[in-house]
Amino acid sequence: MFETLSERLQNTIKDISGKGKITEENMNDALREVRRALLEADVSLKVVKAFISNIKDKAIGEEVLKSITPGQQLVKIVYDELVQLLGGQNVPISTEGKPNIIMLFGLQGSGKTTTAAKLALKIRKGGRNPLIVAADVYRPAAIKQLQSLGKQVNIPVYAEEDSKDVRQIVTSAIKFAKDEGYNSVIVDTAGRLQIDTELMAELLILDRLFEPAEKLLVIDSMMGQEAVNVAQTFDEQLGITGIVMTKLDGDSRGGAALSVVQSTGKPVKFAGMGEKMDALEPFYPERMAQRILGMGDVITLVEKAQQSINIEEAKEIEKKIRGKDFSLEDFMKMQKQMKSLGSLDQILGMLPIPGINKADKEKLAYVGEGQLKKIEAYVNSMTPEERQHPDMISPSRKRRIAAGCGAEIPEINRFLKEFDNMKKMMRKVTGMAKGGKIPPAMKGMMKGMKMPPGMAGKFKGF
Repeated sequence: MFETLSERLQNTIKDISGKGKITEENMNDALREVRRALLEADVSLKVVKAFISNIKDKAIGEEVLKSITPGQQLVKIVYDELVQLLGGQNVPISTEGKPNIIMLFGLQGSGKTTTAAKLALKIRKGGRNPLIVAADVYRPAAIKQLQSLGKQVNIPVYAEEDSKDVRQIVTSAIKFAKDEGYNSVIVDTAGRLQIDTELMAELLILDRLFEPAEKLLVIDSMMGQEAVNVAQTFDEQLGITGIVMTKLDGDSRGGAALSVVQSTGKPVKFAGMGEKMDALEPFYPERMAQRILGMGDVITLVEKAQQSINIEEAKEIEKKIRGKDFSLEDFMKMQKQMKSLGSLDQILGMLPIPGINKADKEKLAYVGEGQLKKIEAYVNSMTPEERQHPDMISPSRKRRIAAGCGAEIPEINRFLKEFDNMKKMMRKVTGMAKGGKIPPAMKGMMKGMKMPPGMAGKFKGF
């Protein structure tokens, strides 16, 4: 997501920050690189021109050219403009209406049906009681697909498989929702290969009859510049309230998201970040700008941890770490909880790690994932007793474990030694944290971390 743009912007800012003094000439060179980066990321020319003009007006002023830290000033300006380009602020989904009606529409292949199930799961976690309505009566197997997805997330799908009357289906679904106590109704409408009169007529009828609180346009982020034309047409006809960008995790350019927001003036409310049902994230412009500029997104990572990690289990593991009872079984539980946060690549993308470029992060993630799989194989080849008491693993047991997972005995020896060292280090760190002390190495790491603009003051004292 935004990898191409992110890498180019970071390199440009790093280059100009390294100069002793920022002049109008080298600032123009930097802005030329920023312009190229945006165009390569598939951002529309109109949006790029406005973006560069805004930065130039602010960056070539006396305040930056004479600043003691011109590089940091430039980062702040680019960050602020990126936030505005992405929509300015997060706009939460509306819950108005009894029931609250959310209409999803878009072209075929945009991920609309999958988004309906993901969105239902998301709003249920927020305390709502959703019902999904299968209103795509034209695409073969669309209803079956939605019913299957509904079962996956354990959310009911209202469907009338023998009917082609979309207006009647939605009318009956809303009555059913009122009778059964569902307070959010998500309507999955039909898509087309292209925008046509029939499609718009059907959507306009639904809009005027049921007045949905949300009219969300689902767009495949990999469409590129065509996404702008699609968004503008739907907005002119229906007055969309927000956008859902799907497959954003698979688009290294991401320019469509930037262009669509600016061309319609409507916010991106959600971003599809993977195939799993819980991989739909609220869209926060500030956090996305931080990711693009390599500042990480610690807030989203913390929120994911709060949602995914079993707090009681985590407390129990921490208690064992402080004592001497931490076992390989507990280590595997920790690894499982880490996996619930996403892939190593996604986690690294949310951490502000200075001096590591895209290629290094990918390599680190690749090696790390491979190592974790090996460790899982080692531990799975052990008996429950051996996992609880690694000290009891004798040479003969090591031979059996190595044979069971296809490893060499020296690898098993190295792993057990590293696990023992890790236990000692974790015990020391958790002990210091409990006593209010921060290890010197961690202080150094914190000082080296890049903080998002405006946040540095919150971390004084390290």
